[in-house]
Amino acid sequence: MLTEGEHSVSARLRDLGSGTWESATEHPMVKEIAAGTLPHRSFRRYFEQNISYLEDYTRALAMVLSKAPDNEALEVLGRFLGQIITVELPTNRRFLQRLGGNPEEVRGVVTMEPTTYAYTRHLLATAALGDCAAGLAAVLPCQWSYGEIGARTAGAQPDDPIYADWIAVFGDPGYADLVSMSTGLLDRLAAPSRETFDRLQVIFEASTRYEVDFWDMAYGPSSASS
Repeated sequence: MLTEGEHSVSARLRDLGSGTWESATEHPMVKEIAAGTLPHRSFRRYFEQNISYLEDYTRALAMVLSKAPDNEALEVLGRFLGQIITVELPTNRRFLQRLGGNPEEVRGVVTMEPTTYAYTRHLLATAALGDCAAGLAAVLPCQWSYGEIGARTAGAQPDDPIYADWIAVFGDPGYADLVSMSTGLLDRLAAPSRETFDRLQVIFEASTRYEVDFWDMAYGPSSASS
């Protein structure tokens, strides 16, 4: 499908949905985090939902890993999964505590907002029903967009340590390496056919749109004027 000199599959997926991608990575909530001006209640709402989201994201990613076709794919997806389990989930729970919340009160689908529920069902269904490439296309926009957000906000130095610490999680060079490995794996696994690319595009765009919806949900209608 790709001729010499053309973009990789992952880059084409992102570029074809560039409008949605920019809405996710340059969301007003992201800009307020970088500036340190986001109301704490909005960030707390984000973590209350993101913990439940990440728990199901982990389950979806585990299914993607189970379909890895070779050792290289197992290694990449294993690192991807390890980042969520050992770094992001514990970090999210600590952030919620710092903001006055109780991680023990976050109970999966019981406390999910409709956007969180819809996004996680999309991930779980795609990972369960699709092949490794399809599942990776579903989970990749979350990892990749946060890597881009981390790169864009790495130079920000908000006075509020909560926002500064969150930026540091995704601005770390090691996180960028994980994104590079994941995108490279998708490029390798994607079959060279128009049908495959079109299918991956639908999946990738849906996940990216859910990223925008998730930010919108956490930001709330009153945040901009608070």
